[in-house]
Amino acid sequence: VYQGEREMAVYNKKLGTFELTGILPAPRGVPQIEVTFDIDANGIVHVSAKDLGTGKEQSMTISGGSSLPKEDIERMMREAEEHAEEDRKRREEVDVRNAAESAVYGTEKFLAENGDKLPQSNADEVNGALTELKTALDANDVAGMKSASEKLAQVSQAAGAAIYAAAQAAASDAGSAGEGAASGGSTDGDDEVVDAEIVDEDEQK
Repeated sequence: VYQGEREMAVYNKKLGTFELTGILPAPRGVPQIEVTFDIDANGIVHVSAKDLGTGKEQSMTISGGSSLPKEDIERMMREAEEHAEEDRKRREEVDVRNAAESAVYGTEKFLAENGDKLPQSNADEVNGALTELKTALDANDVAGMKSASEKLAQVSQAAGAAIYAAAQAAASDAGSAGEGAASGGSTDGDDEVVDAEIVDEDEQK
């Protein structure tokens, strides 16, 4: 738990640490952690974190003595203003990298689950864009990560559209075949029409 005005936690004052343990193994992005900060009238901070999946929870209390004096707060606010542009760029780099890593993970999962349904041309485009993004990540090239992520998003959307188009075409073909079979069955089942006359037996008597 940190206190300060800077974008990055490392440039702020650490007030305390606690660990939320017992979280079940799961793919990235799946666990949901609810974090709550509560400050009472005496300036005491209560911090809690709860894993919504398992119900595991940890908390800590930070007393007023652990907080910063007014002079330090004013100094940190001045530093935050002086380094605002630097912090903004650093935060952007971190956000771009996180988004790129998530895109790589999501794309690899998509290929593993739908590779057999994907036309080869689309698969080649997705794999090519995926390789470009991984290269940019390895080189820590922020501009390269941005452009490669955009390209990967475009070809991935095209790949998804191709899968849906193929599924719709298959469903349409199956429907046409079924209609043809039904129509053929009614034609083959036609019987010869025979004229008949109804005779009233009472009238004959």
